[in-house]
Amino acid sequence: MKKIWAMLLALTMILSLAACGSKKETPAPEAEKPAAEQPAETPAAEPAEESDLDYIKGKGSMTIGYTVYAPMNYTDDNGEFTGFDTELAQMVCEKLGVEPNFQEIDWGTKEVELAGKSIDCIWNGMTLDAEREANMNCTQPYVKNAQVVVVKKGTEYTDTSSLIGKTVVAEIGSAGEAQILGGEDAEPDANLAQADYVGKSVQTDCLMEVKAGTATAAVLDMTLANAMIGEGTDYADLEIVDELAIENYGVAFRKGSDVRDAVNAIFDELVADGSLGALAEKYGLELAD
Repeated sequence: MKKIWAMLLALTMILSLAACGSKKETPAPEAEKPAAEQPAETPAAEPAEESDLDYIKGKGSMTIGYTVYAPMNYTDDNGEFTGFDTELAQMVCEKLGVEPNFQEIDWGTKEVELAGKSIDCIWNGMTLDAEREANMNCTQPYVKNAQVVVVKKGTEYTDTSSLIGKTVVAEIGSAGEAQILGGEDAEPDANLAQADYVGKSVQTDCLMEVKAGTATAAVLDMTLANAMIGEGTDYADLEIVDELAIENYGVAFRKGSDVRDAVNAIFDELVADGSLGALAEKYGLELAD
């Protein structure tokens, strides 16, 4: 009997070992990590937004919006495109390492063209005011100007009250127009507000209207009037009879543009080395304080 029990016990142990050897272990599920321990997903890096200066340097040129406006941007008797702003823009572009690309624009839609990148700046004897400085990045003032009243010689004129009920012209969207209609930051001249106002696309068209007698007066920039009327010009029979407002010119870039600061730094260099003063003297202009 002892032998039988010993054999049964041995057989039981063998079967038990065989069962253990054939059993596959199932790994225990990994405990779920608390949310704080889970590896955070790394968001895809967004490309850095290109600065306006990088954009201009990348294409190798700066598109400059202008209208025909002597002595700022115009074609001289030799057929050469020139002017104070033309030469100044060329100087600045050379220092920036880009080519100037002058593009004639409609002054009334200049801000739209600037925002839409069909031009990179408005550089054309642009009067600085609060509205423009709020909507665009404008440079520091670089040239002084004023709004003046131009009439045909012999016209009876005492002050702007002489123009009540008369036809008065100015460039659409200009500081001259603001003198007649008012603006966001300025009241109109009380007398000019009672004139019969007609807006023109460029300031030279205003002079043509006065010369032709279809307008009694034009309100426009003193810089243009000094260059375009008087002896030896096509408008020798016109004269300045009043000065309405002192103002300054600046260059406008897109809102938030870093080009403005780069151009301001170059303006400072050109003032310091005398280049800007010499250019102003060449065109009969006075630098801003």
